[in-house]
Amino acid sequence: MALWLAARDSRVPWYAKAVAGSIAAYALSPIDLIPDFIPIIGYLDDLIIVPLGIMLAVKLVPTELMAEFRAEAIRREKPTSRAGLAIIVAVWTFAAILLVWFFWSAQISN
Repeated sequence: MALWLAARDSRVPWYAKAVAGSIAAYALSPIDLIPDFIPIIGYLDDLIIVPLGIMLAVKLVPTELMAEFRAEAIRREKPTSRAGLAIIVAVWTFAAILLVWFFWSAQISN
């Protein structure tokens, strides 16, 4: 939540906003880039990508601003990210189209 606030604040540098917004949207999204039902690999995004992204974003946001955003996050309720959802759905749709194309072209050549 604090990163989501940081991504929307004008006092935060643009590069920190980009990282914070991307990580916050992904972490708050109900859809994972790698679905959890895939053994082992499904949890890699939750165990590696999200924490590393959070650490990077926190380092990029000035310390005094991050403290302010954390205090504000405690008072607010959890936001939703339609943009994050749209990006994840687009990635999955693209991956599905690529798989269909790959198998279709492989079957035609046989």
